[in-house]
Amino acid sequence: MYLLSGEKTTEQAYIKTVYYFEQVDGPIQPIPRKLDIDKRWLTLGKALFHSPLLSKDNTISCSSCHLIDFGGDDGFPVSTGIKNAEGVRNSPTVFNASFNFRQFWDGRASSLSEQIAGPVHNPTEMGSSWAEVVEKLNKDAYFSKTFQKLSPQGITTDNIIKAITIYEESLITPNAPIDRYLLGDKSALSEQQKRGLTYFINYGCASCHQGKNIGGNIFQKLGRVNDIPEILTLDQGKFEVTKRDQDRYIFKVPSLRNIADTGPYFHNGSIDNLPEAVRIMASSQLGRVLTDEEVRDIVALLGAFSSKVIEVQ
Repeated sequence: MYLLSGEKTTEQAYIKTVYYFEQVDGPIQPIPRKLDIDKRWLTLGKALFHSPLLSKDNTISCSSCHLIDFGGDDGFPVSTGIKNAEGVRNSPTVFNASFNFRQFWDGRASSLSEQIAGPVHNPTEMGSSWAEVVEKLNKDAYFSKTFQKLSPQGITTDNIIKAITIYEESLITPNAPIDRYLLGDKSALSEQQKRGLTYFINYGCASCHQGKNIGGNIFQKLGRVNDIPEILTLDQGKFEVTKRDQDRYIFKVPSLRNIADTGPYFHNGSIDNLPEAVRIMASSQLGRVLTDEEVRDIVALLGAFSSKVIEVQ
């Protein structure tokens, strides 16, 4: 997974991000505890992620909507971009986004690198263009010097995307209580959380929320079994992109990693508490009415899905 210094390449040799996955029996898989990543490109990507130079009026950065110290999102129903423009969808956490099979609520981007152009060009987010961004970064001493040091091409669209992608690949949150439990530490979950896990699996939550990201790896119709609250029907999901009837209310299943820290919930941020979100999902997706005790146990389990971003060594 390494490029050797003797190989022909248009840039300095670099480490391709590698995750060391651990497999366990069951629908939920642990987040890797170890990764190899190029720290030089990561550092540059982190600076870009926090730089307002990516926006047209130099007021908005990626970190404006994805707060690294607060769950990887911004805590609002929808985010605010340049000129105080409001978006229409809830900002998802950037944590563990590299494990999603597609990006955005409607899955219109197939990878992290493809996703990056969206906010930069969106008029209600950053409202800029790559040409404008490249021009501004070239005038900045740090960015000009660092890009040139890492690549003979200097500041290019591809190199900007590469740096931000590598930084985002580093934003993973292993060692949550659920991970420690899956890897053998049976004391990592409380008895209430263990009951919640039993419900979560046996009632069918894990049929959509599974894998490393406890979601993020399939599309699903919102309102698969029963109707959803009217406030959730205003956005028709993937249909907004494809205009195909079969895609109405189809969304990428969101990751439940760090879910207790990333409210409000759903694609438009209209539900502000986890118990209500759990009840809605149980009814609309599973056709099940949960008791208050079941809701409390499942919510307790969801709290076990949170952890801090790994410190890259």
